[in-house]
Amino acid sequence: MKKLRIYVDTSVIGGCFDAEFAEWSNLLINDFRQGRYQAVLSDVTASEVQPAPDFVRNLHAELLSLPTQVVRVDEDAVSLVQHYIAHSVLGQRFLNDMLHIALATIAEVDVLVSWNFKHIVRLDKIRLFNAVNLEQGYKPLVIYSPREVASHGSEN
Repeated sequence: MKKLRIYVDTSVIGGCFDAEFAEWSNLLINDFRQGRYQAVLSDVTASEVQPAPDFVRNLHAELLSLPTQVVRVDEDAVSLVQHYIAHSVLGQRFLNDMLHIALATIAEVDVLVSWNFKHIVRLDKIRLFNAVNLEQGYKPLVIYSPREVASHGSEN
């Protein structure tokens, strides 16, 4: 069976060190370490972790050392973001949030995980992002928090 490809945004990496999100973020990271899932990271995530504390940057580096796919911002991603903006899904201020969605969409990941409940893991926003994705010829993107995706230490 093919491993699920999971796009991890920066909030999940930082969540490993936040009391509210640590349990679920760490379970998911362990799934990547155990080879249950394949992490998909982006150059957006890399730029967002640069100003973070060493322990966050170190975890990001560890994920990159695993069998991880890295996706990069390109013309297609920028174009898709422009469509999100044109449809008022989010404002220009939230460019990186939209880039995460666009990159995961274009990469056709199985799921994007995030703790960003304001702009990403929110039913109305997911529906708007996916309406634009479909209009632009892409598949809908599945979006959850790590809590719904982590294996909880078992595969049953």
